[in-house]
Amino acid sequence: MTEATTPNTPALPPLPDHLSVNPRSPHHVAAVFEHDIGIRLNGKERFDVEEYCISEGWVKVPAGKTVDRKGQPLLIKIKGTVEAFYK
Repeated sequence: MTEATTPNTPALPPLPDHLSVNPRSPHHVAAVFEHDIGIRLNGKERFDVEEYCISEGWVKVPAGKTVDRKGQPLLIKIKGTVEAFYK
């Protein structure tokens, strides 16, 4: 009986303190990206976040269209109050 109700309400994995979108990063957790997540920086939702750390209070976002020699976007660190949540 509980098996019939669990697919309707799947358990969401806990959001880590430090998370990266890049699969080559040691802070990448694939299970989290199976669900929609949102990042709020200083009370404003950001849609361009590549990496975040809640305890240190920063997010990394792409710096325009510039890329490094491997084709990865150059990231800048923005500091503030970071909140991560499931949508």
